Amino acid sequence: MLKTALALGRVSNLPTVWMNVLSASALSAAAFGFSLPVAAVIVVALAMSFFYAAGMCLNDYCDRHWDAERQPFRPIPAGKVSAKTVLGYALRLFCAGFAVLLFAPSPRGVLAACALVALIVAYDYWHKKHWATVILMALTRLGVYLVAAFALTGSATTAVVVMGLVQCAYTLLVTVVARLENRKPGGYGFPVIPWIIAGMGLIDGIALAVMLSPLWLIAGVVTVVLTRWGQKYVRGD
Repeated sequence: MLKTALALGRVSNLPTVWMNVLSASALSAAAFGFSLPVAAVIVVALAMSFFYAAGMCLNDYCDRHWDAERQPFRPIPAGKVSAKTVLGYALRLFCAGFAVLLFAPSPRGVLAACALVALIVAYDYWHKKHWATVILMALTRLGVYLVAAFALTGSATTAVVVMGLVQCAYTLLVTVVARLENRKPGGYGFPVIPWIIAGMGLIDGIALAVMLSPLWLIAGVVTVVLTRWGQKYVRGD
């Protein structure tokens, strides 16, 4: 049951979310001239982890009929867990995310999180109905940066917004590549999507290495390693 829950939440991808939060936090701290608030960063990273896992659970719930025809290995169509249980997971994880975020320095983080959750729900509900909803998914990555920045300082600097938009564009690339793979018989024959997803953290690491310190590149590389390691046990796509 634990492995099923981990698969539903796509927890192998969480290191990329943590790196996004760390990136937004580091850029915010640098802009406002204070040291990185480690405790606050952990709080925000935990909240974003809950939101991410909740979104993935809700995604499987909304896609359960489609998955039954095309991806029967997913937990719900495979009979490993009921749709009602998965929906319950999603709701509880969303609530947990908001509860944790209340401990962040600025209450504006909760307001930003409301917008993020709205994007997540809208994407999960409509993404099989219209191709343009990929934009909503991309915006959720930008949302992670904005929630982190607002939760820590009450505002988002230009650097944070630009970094979020870069990851927004990168997320669109992941979607395009994934859709092309689905149309290709037998796929690419190589774990392209898992590697691209893992690369999200490296994008942050490279950007922070240029803007702040070369040492941040290490964090980006560690994110890639952790993500790929996790994907060996839990699918991230």
